[in-house]
Amino acid sequence: MATVRDTTYDVLRTLGMTTVFGNPGSTEEPFLRDFPADFHYVHALHEATAVAMADGYAQATGAPAHVNLHTAPGTGNGMGNLVTAWHNKTPLIVTAGQQTREMLLLEPRLTSRRAAELPQPYVKWGYEPVRAQDIPAALLRAYATAVQPPAGPVFLSLPMDDWDQPADPPPAPRSVATRFAPDPQRLREFADMLAGSRDPVLVFGPGVDRAGGWSSAVALAERLAAPVWSAPAPERGVFPEDHPSFRGVLPFAIGPLAEKLRGHDTVLVVGAPVFRYYPYVPGEHLPTGARLLHVTDDPDEAARAPVGDSLLGDPGLTLAALLELLPAAQRPPPQAPAAPQAPEVTAPLSADALFAALAAHWPADGVLVQESPSNLSALRRRLRISRPSSYFTMASGGLGYGLPAAVGIALAERDTGRRRPVVAVVGDGSFHYSVQALWTAARLALPLVVVVPVNQQYAILKAFAELKETPGVPGLDLPGLDITAIAAGYGCATVVAETPEQLGAGLTAGLHADGPTVLPVPISTQVPSIL
Repeated sequence: MATVRDTTYDVLRTLGMTTVFGNPGSTEEPFLRDFPADFHYVHALHEATAVAMADGYAQATGAPAHVNLHTAPGTGNGMGNLVTAWHNKTPLIVTAGQQTREMLLLEPRLTSRRAAELPQPYVKWGYEPVRAQDIPAALLRAYATAVQPPAGPVFLSLPMDDWDQPADPPPAPRSVATRFAPDPQRLREFADMLAGSRDPVLVFGPGVDRAGGWSSAVALAERLAAPVWSAPAPERGVFPEDHPSFRGVLPFAIGPLAEKLRGHDTVLVVGAPVFRYYPYVPGEHLPTGARLLHVTDDPDEAARAPVGDSLLGDPGLTLAALLELLPAAQRPPPQAPAAPQAPEVTAPLSADALFAALAAHWPADGVLVQESPSNLSALRRRLRISRPSSYFTMASGGLGYGLPAAVGIALAERDTGRRRPVVAVVGDGSFHYSVQALWTAARLALPLVVVVPVNQQYAILKAFAELKETPGVPGLDLPGLDITAIAAGYGCATVVAETPEQLGAGLTAGLHADGPTVLPVPISTQVPSIL
């Protein structure tokens, strides 16, 4: 007779989820025993690392990923990156072991009290099956919940003695739609307002990339002859940044953002919240005389927007539908803004000089994973993203995501056969949050290159302290960290790059290596403005 474990693995096969990310614990061993040969267990040294690896893998493959955590402590360890997965709208199936049912009343060691509530509110659904036999069907429901818009993580708590129980007949495979079209009448109203607009502006967000909508976004910008901004702090690339219409990334503060939109009478926001703000700089949400039209597949985003009229719909489908309704604008197209001047090469390098060198050696089909908050403006200024699915970072603002996410993305590039080169830019402060990910990258022999701007400080926090006039904050300097020794200890090739030429040579060698390469780059300690 088939057991619950047998049937569950069959369901995972049916769903195409044969890769499991995790760090094994005692309450998970009954599920993991005699691990099937057709499955791949991606071993992380910490649960937060496992969650971010799974997030990166899911985003790069375009399919849900499975991460297996260790009851309550392991779920707690993974929560920071689970928060990021929620904000990234990444479909994750998170399972965690639970103590034996026969002892749960006694709350023995490693019991997860109110397990389904523990990861709330950062999962779309949390559940501990009432019967062992419900696990396979609960897994199907979890999958359907995770992939439907807005996508996101779900959580199942699974008692360790359930796996050997006799199974019910396997649940029937079924599918759910993951995209929905906009309301036709509301769509027509939006199209009429755009067609009648004197000077529209487009603001695209990460939902455009998730929906495969780049080509429609470009066509709409050209149809309307309108400038394009990226929504503030995007976790994915939203539009080809070498296109003449592209203006850059909007600042993520209320007053400065509205100032960038001044002069436009219609603002169309697609695939982003209205807006992602931080820090608080007061002002009007929109310049006087402007109206805002908001397209999102997330009802919560539409509900909490402080201004504007909303239209629920898949961003890609909505952009394509708008194109069919809009005539070509009778106005000249925007002119490309002037390119920034080449930065001066100093010793140590400025952030601008570092990223200008990175851009000069960037592979044509490269994928960038970013977690260097204080250097983000310089990075985006110098390295332009021109292809879909080529830029990833954390939407939550929480550190410890970028390095393991890059490992998951690099693994996905290998597993899908695309083999696009993956480069992570991770600040020396961020680097240490999930540094264990390097070990997994080395074990998997992934040709991942990690560029580490080294300024020996939390420069982003110093910038925030200057903005908010909070001097004397402790713990903002990071002396005595030997990144080269740490990276070597995890099995990575590593060399300090102090010049643009050394960076280019290290990048080229690393992308052709049979394992990960870490390139620490000493940079200026000058603190940039947070805005």
